[in-house]
Amino acid sequence: MDKNKPQPVHIIGGGLAGSEAAWQLANAGVSVIIHEMRPVRGTDAHQTDKCAELVCSNSFRSDDAENNAVGLLHAEMRLANSLIMACADARKLPAGGALAVDREGFSQEVTDRLNGHELITIEREEIAGLPPQEWQNVIIATGPLTSQALAADIAQLTGDDGLAFFDAIAPIVHKDSINFDIVWFQSRYDKEGPGGTGADYINCPLDEQQYQTLIEDLINGDKGKFQEWEKDTPYFSGCLPIEVMAERGPETLRFGPMKPRGLTNKHQPDIKPYAVLQLRQDNALGTLYNMVGFQTKLKYGEQAEVFRKVPGLENAEFARLGGLHRNTFLNSPEVLDEHLRLKARPSIRFAGQVTGVEGYVESAAIGLIAGKMAACDALGHSFIRPEITTAHGALLNHITGGHLGETLNGKQSFQPMNVNFGLFPPVEIVKTPGVRMRGKDKKAARKKAYTSRAIESFANWISH
Repeated sequence: MDKNKPQPVHIIGGGLAGSEAAWQLANAGVSVIIHEMRPVRGTDAHQTDKCAELVCSNSFRSDDAENNAVGLLHAEMRLANSLIMACADARKLPAGGALAVDREGFSQEVTDRLNGHELITIEREEIAGLPPQEWQNVIIATGPLTSQALAADIAQLTGDDGLAFFDAIAPIVHKDSINFDIVWFQSRYDKEGPGGTGADYINCPLDEQQYQTLIEDLINGDKGKFQEWEKDTPYFSGCLPIEVMAERGPETLRFGPMKPRGLTNKHQPDIKPYAVLQLRQDNALGTLYNMVGFQTKLKYGEQAEVFRKVPGLENAEFARLGGLHRNTFLNSPEVLDEHLRLKARPSIRFAGQVTGVEGYVESAAIGLIAGKMAACDALGHSFIRPEITTAHGALLNHITGGHLGETLNGKQSFQPMNVNFGLFPPVEIVKTPGVRMRGKDKKAARKKAYTSRAIESFANWISH
């Protein structure tokens, strides 16, 4: 055996974070073994054995790198030769200003590219419990569906029981069952996005009475029961079930996922909809559309009855109804060091959603960083963290910097976070002499200042 050749890095979990970490390691010249338990053992949410399967939405959210923190994260990942972004770009679908992908095509693309890399091996097996001590460079990227055996061992090792919340999954509708005499195609404000035309969403208009009926049905509908140990589990605020949002006030949905702003009903252009339910394309064929923001814990029969009252969906056929899956994550500021290594066992590094980030892109981004960290360890190099002024650096700081969320059961709790400009250090706006900026102009200028500073910093970091 070549003593100068680095030992392979073991990655547990072939989701977005694990796949991205493997790609970064292999491209640095380090061999990788991905241990993926599917199909040997399935999960409550996955339907295939493909890597990087998307189990909730098929959207990577905004692709606007100048004005949006998620779009900025996309741009940084592309600069870092991200596998996930390359496959998303290759399998993108029209979705207004968002980057949405063909769900099955995307995961197949990721799987094929991983299988095609000479330094990557995928072993289909469950790692029940913590990895063997002889594995000296390990990344655990098991995501929100970490197996019970591994989760129990992690809890025992760290002395931390962790926290959990529920991710709710939105229903998917067959396009040919939608009534196009009532609905129409339009993106909000006719905005075009990657691969889009400005008319990428199907819009279902509701008048005031129809909206009020929907709210009542959501609140009063028959919902799935939680186990006793699940009852105090908090929801992540960015993925609330639609009925939980409805319970927060009758206007919550109308100012959230059902807001009518920027939309004009082509069938009745003179009548402004009171609320609008949008559906976004879910596959490359354009035959499936998911109900945007309508993740739900209603029982299946109840879902079909309630959602078919929405104008245009009276004959809707569902390819998939909504549901819930448990999401587990670490108290990362307490149990991980600044390089995402487990303080109690530094040979183990964590990546992805289990570290306390929320969202597909954020999970993959932490996988990217973890892969680069593990590559530096394998090659005997020092790892320099990206600046907190970058999207990657801001997320990493959130995980390892002790950011504390709301009080839960009398204790300060670390909470998952999407990337957002609130995680970045304040930025100075370059002012034009004699010109006074106010309101929207000032807000837009600040966003561009955040993103331009971040791209310059990240490009400098990735080049070294």
